[in-house]
Amino acid sequence: QLQFVESGGGLVQPGGSLRLSCVVSGVTRELGAVGWFRQAPGKEREGVSCISSTGMNTHYVDSVNGRFTISRDDAKDTVYLQMDDLKPEDTGIYYCTAVLVCIHPVPPSIARSDDWGQGTQVTVSS
Repeated sequence: QLQFVESGGGLVQPGGSLRLSCVVSGVTRELGAVGWFRQAPGKEREGVSCISSTGMNTHYVDSVNGRFTISRDDAKDTVYLQMDDLKPEDTGIYYCTAVLVCIHPVPPSIARSDDWGQGTQVTVSS
């Protein structure tokens, strides 16, 4: 079984940047593709980005395309989400988890499990 611990969130002004980290533990050789998801207050969870098991294939939801970059370092069992030019609508709790497949537009249904971690809070506000 895999466990995911997210970190790196915080309060940032519009236009600012944050780098989220997702450390994976457990049977990491079975990790496969990974996705980042977020949930804003009063809204349903939405997909943000995903990366394939090899790192060669990535997808982003249209609202973050060109501003966010996903990457992975399997030697460190860590997946990153670099977020630049942040906007107030990016505010929410960000989660990472294993996904069945990495496809656009990163629908929440691709998550392999409904067992979500604590997430990390991102607040974009002036």
